[in-house]
Amino acid sequence: MDQAVSTTFSENTRLPVHRWFRFSAGFSGLWARRVIEEAAIKRETRVVDPFAGSGTALIAAEEAGVSSFGLEAHPFVHRVARAKLARRSDPELFRKKIRSVRARAGCIASDIGNYPKLIHACYTQEALAELDRLRRAVQDEDDGSDAAQLVWLTLVSILRRCSHAGTAQWQYVLPAKSKKSPARPVVAFDAQAQIMFGDMSLFSDKGSPFASLAQADARDCDVIPDGFATLVVTSPPYPNNYDYADATRLELCFLQEIDGWGDLQSAVRRHLIRSCTQHVPERAVSLTAVLSDPILEPIRAEIEPICEKLAEVRLTKGGRKTYHLMIACYFHDLARVWTALRRVCDSPSDVCFVIGDSAPYGVYVPVIDWLGRLAIAAGFKSFRFDRTRDRNVKWKNRKHRVPLCEGRLWVEG
Repeated sequence: MDQAVSTTFSENTRLPVHRWFRFSAGFSGLWARRVIEEAAIKRETRVVDPFAGSGTALIAAEEAGVSSFGLEAHPFVHRVARAKLARRSDPELFRKKIRSVRARAGCIASDIGNYPKLIHACYTQEALAELDRLRRAVQDEDDGSDAAQLVWLTLVSILRRCSHAGTAQWQYVLPAKSKKSPARPVVAFDAQAQIMFGDMSLFSDKGSPFASLAQADARDCDVIPDGFATLVVTSPPYPNNYDYADATRLELCFLQEIDGWGDLQSAVRRHLIRSCTQHVPERAVSLTAVLSDPILEPIRAEIEPICEKLAEVRLTKGGRKTYHLMIACYFHDLARVWTALRRVCDSPSDVCFVIGDSAPYGVYVPVIDWLGRLAIAAGFKSFRFDRTRDRNVKWKNRKHRVPLCEGRLWVEG
């Protein structure tokens, strides 16, 4: 396996089930399965992923035949993962539900007037009318079954394919940019259903444990029993200002769960780790209060001057992004995650964080070292870092010239 891609999602676009929904944050499902299987050779293994995302580690744990427990705080992404974990249900029931939805959609009159402005900017009227009929049919056929969850995933997974809007790296939607040949919704829906049916047919339920998944906060892990985990495989958000809420704005607007960008704070961001400046408006956070919390004592001498530097640099920038608040809040949140993980981890146990360092406004932040030291302060024994790839070394339009890296932070507990 190419180590440079093992810490990215790219390989998953070719893997059964993993490919059902593109969620760019994450790591290779093949790599995760290998790590879990190697651990299972040595001892009884129970896996935890406190940042489950679209379910990569949980699916890998099921494939490896071990128990697992995942948390995902983003409501939409949690629903995606829950649907993917229905992969071991009866594929014939899924196909039957698809046919019911298609038949019902053919009898429904579309009503596209109430969709948010973003949706009208991203779809032609004809495409939106087809998608609207499918959405209404999926809603009408939702009986809470595994098949219904899978049909919902079939629909949301085609939304970007059917839009003429462009997307930036990591799935931000750019209505002003366009692609030449968006897919017709009913054609994309049928094709996606066929892919999912084929993938489901590859697997037979051999009695291996089913993953548990909860919509919950990694800073508490309060739904996971004490001492459950012998192995943690996860990838927390990087402190790189990626807005996980905005990344799903298209889907949430189409589902009519939000009206627009302004609703993301209450609908999504309030649940998430503070890894983005949108989480931390200038007047919403007291930098002094965050940095003075005893939980940051292990890194306070270093994080304080870096936050001060970021506060100064922002005044010279047009956007004046609140990176100083983001960095303080991010490490405060991750310190809480380590404390929670120490409670849910057995002794001995191993934790693997797929993570990268950061340099907002060109100010280097030693993410890996700080996370390791916060883990030790929470009660873990030691840490090491396996570098897998360099970042910020080849793009001509990069915002700064600080070389960065990505890899696996291994913590022993």
